[in-house]
Amino acid sequence: MEKNRVLQTLKEYFGYDSFRPLQEKIINAAFEGKDNLVIMPTGGGKSICYQLPAILLPEITLVISPLIALMKDQVDGLTANGVPAAFLNSSQTENEQQEIFKKIDAKELKLLYVAPESLQFVDKFMSDGKVSLIAVDEAHCISSWGHDFRPAYTQLGYLKNRFPTTPMMALTATADKATRHDICRQLNIPNAEKHIASFDRKNLSLEVRPGIKRFEQISNFVKNRKKESGIIYCLSRKNTEELAEKLQRKGFEAEAYHAGLAADKRIQIQEDFINDRSKIICATIAFGMGIDKSNIRWVIHYNMPKNLEGYYQEIGRAGRDGLPSDTMLFHSYADVVQLQKFASNAKNEEVQLAKLDRMKQYAEALSCRRKILLSYFGELKQEDCGNCDICKNPPQFFDGTIIAQKALSCIFRLKESEPITVVIDVLRGSQNEAVFSKNYQQIKTFGIGKDISWHHWQQYIIQLINLGLLEIAFHRKNNLQLTSLARKVLFESEKVQLAEVPDRKKIKRPEVSEASEKTVDNSLFEKLRQLRLKIAREEEIPAYLIFNDATLKEMEKARPMTDDEFLQINGVGRQKMQDYGYDFIKEIIAFSKEKRTGKKNKKGDTYKTTLALLQQDLSLEEIAKERGLALTTIYSHLAKLYNDNEAVEPKKYISKADLKAVAKAKQELEQTEALKPYFDHFEEAIDYGVIRLALAVLEKEEAKT
Repeated sequence: MEKNRVLQTLKEYFGYDSFRPLQEKIINAAFEGKDNLVIMPTGGGKSICYQLPAILLPEITLVISPLIALMKDQVDGLTANGVPAAFLNSSQTENEQQEIFKKIDAKELKLLYVAPESLQFVDKFMSDGKVSLIAVDEAHCISSWGHDFRPAYTQLGYLKNRFPTTPMMALTATADKATRHDICRQLNIPNAEKHIASFDRKNLSLEVRPGIKRFEQISNFVKNRKKESGIIYCLSRKNTEELAEKLQRKGFEAEAYHAGLAADKRIQIQEDFINDRSKIICATIAFGMGIDKSNIRWVIHYNMPKNLEGYYQEIGRAGRDGLPSDTMLFHSYADVVQLQKFASNAKNEEVQLAKLDRMKQYAEALSCRRKILLSYFGELKQEDCGNCDICKNPPQFFDGTIIAQKALSCIFRLKESEPITVVIDVLRGSQNEAVFSKNYQQIKTFGIGKDISWHHWQQYIIQLINLGLLEIAFHRKNNLQLTSLARKVLFESEKVQLAEVPDRKKIKRPEVSEASEKTVDNSLFEKLRQLRLKIAREEEIPAYLIFNDATLKEMEKARPMTDDEFLQINGVGRQKMQDYGYDFIKEIIAFSKEKRTGKKNKKGDTYKTTLALLQQDLSLEEIAKERGLALTTIYSHLAKLYNDNEAVEPKKYISKADLKAVAKAKQELEQTEALKPYFDHFEEAIDYGVIRLALAVLEKEEAKT
């Protein structure tokens, strides 16, 4: 596929001028007919990897998605961007499904979202060749090694047999090595190209606090964030209800969400949150998977999650627009005991308990938390992040190179085939069955760490795992394995800093200062946010589907006042320019007039420059060329100058036929402001700029009569 066409499609439908890392490579692989496994963190831009090819590929793209809410959100977002899409599931009536089948037969849809349980509906009308691409979203659900195993996903292996020539793309935000391998095996795509994006979400701050006086801490945290959306994850339904009630009594807009509520109640709570009618959701982990809300500013874990994959996915729901966002985790021994009980009933009990232990190690860590998360997903970083509680309040460190070399050497000599308990036993020279049954007393590292206590060895090895020198192979009985960084310590004299292991009774967590109110009431961002909310309510769609917070921030900074300038903003595509550009530009111009204090502002000068060139009797085309601006922009300048009663003659630049046509359309459409209906009415035969100028002339003439 031609690169220019791909980039034009990215801008036209999604509003971006360039791709994020890996997106272009994945998209090109899809066009080449290759199978792909995409591991990309929440907010990293996974959806575009299959949505953009779907627009350009000849036939329909089939998307397997686990939740109805997730499908609806994706389809609403695509529709807002001008992409024809639909979803098919068991909640629809037969008539609704028949309407979708008709659209597919007429080739009116580019994407069809289907739940795995509803695949039998697809078989009725799909044959090999009618599907250009198959995307399996939340692909970790297929693997029992994954953190969110769903039996319905295991049937998806037949798709590759059913559509052997159709490329398949499996996508997930969280999957360790064992899960990645299992996804490819079960989907019958063993040769899939693996694309693993960075898991480093730098905009998320990470913090862990002791689980004492939790409500008091949460109340202090959210009191200066009343305009921000956030999620508080709880382990039990009872916790969600009690916490929401307490927050409501304190005056916060909070709701409880869990699987025990009636379906219509759950839908209403979710809709209220998505549409900014409520700010805080106290939820069990059942909430959030179907949420594509980009302006969630914080996530709190009232209880500890059962594994790092789930934790990472849940905190990833904050700051999807790339703006700074906060995460906080409360950690208590009671949570660990409760989660151990849950895991003991699972089919993959051993794996779940090992992953829970790893989660506990993260919560108790003395090293940079981001490095721990990244190393868990196979991404090794040597520098600390500076944006977690450990980095901001570091413990005492010492040169632990010798200790690290002893541990790594021992694991090397054990051929990376034992878990942490056996490794420590060998290091300390323990005389037990686990050691003697395998003759480990014969290896050189037996007893080389007998001067260090079992507890201290455990803490040091956990630090080595957290530092990315070791990893736990969950699919190989939790054996410790060396990473590439470990070899640098063993063979290249790389130094290792370890944290002093503190006496647990003396640990004091530093007080973390609370954030101040971030949004100024009279800022342009707030004005644009209110406009976005007004339009969202009128159109009955979530506000973030119009523009996300990052796009509004860029508008606040750049102050676009013409169509051309507005289109340069990231997140503004052709459809959104047509639908919302007029209202947002109008708001920006009004705000700038309010703030003007007698000085000529930069945007005001641009109109004066155009006026000066008009007075030199240059054509609009010549002015556009002289100024390096789009012709549409010069038309909009002329319309504004005319509205401001400057000495210009707009009729010189509009043919009588066009003016007459716009006047007639104005009566038929009963429209005075929005330009898109006119543009569609004329089937794009009359330019936006001409329409805008003609309307300015007609409105002034009407005002005189």
